[in-house]
Amino acid sequence: MLQPTQNSANAPKYSPSPSPYTPPKNATSSMEQATIGRSVVIKGEVSGAESLYVDGRIEGTVNFADSRVTVGRSGVVVANISAKEVVIMGTVTGNIHCTDRLDIRSEGSLTGDVVTPRICVEDGAVLKGAVEVRAEHQNEKAQSKSIEAVKSAEPPKAAAAAAGTGTSVALAHGSKVMYNESN
Repeated sequence: MLQPTQNSANAPKYSPSPSPYTPPKNATSSMEQATIGRSVVIKGEVSGAESLYVDGRIEGTVNFADSRVTVGRSGVVVANISAKEVVIMGTVTGNIHCTDRLDIRSEGSLTGDVVTPRICVEDGAVLKGAVEVRAEHQNEKAQSKSIEAVKSAEPPKAAAAAAGTGTSVALAHGSKVMYNESN
């Protein structure tokens, strides 16, 4: 067998020990996400600080104040949801309070009242309930408008009326919204 020759003069004075593998850390906690699988049923209060993806069933309350809650296509939530952002692709029955945005995708269904500063309802989505688009400004009283999601002949006019100063309402092509001011 051949063995390499080592010159003791060129040999390092110390031999560093190999370092164990350290997986890279996430830059922010927003990369973390909890998942509730299709066969999982939860009854009670669900809360946390990371994002939540629901493909199963939740009955009770959901509180993720600083994170996103996504209800997947197979997800069924019969609960009030409080979160920074909510995305609905499945079925939700309950009231929703968002501090940033509500997004109801074309295959999503929501039955309940909504309070949010921004909302997007895609064409084909189902929304039954009152929608309050609320923008809070410093040194000003919070402005709010009520929108009832029903068929209307002029959706752009309704969106323009609902989107007051600092608020936004995004309507996907073909969406119809009727509004009633409650001031």
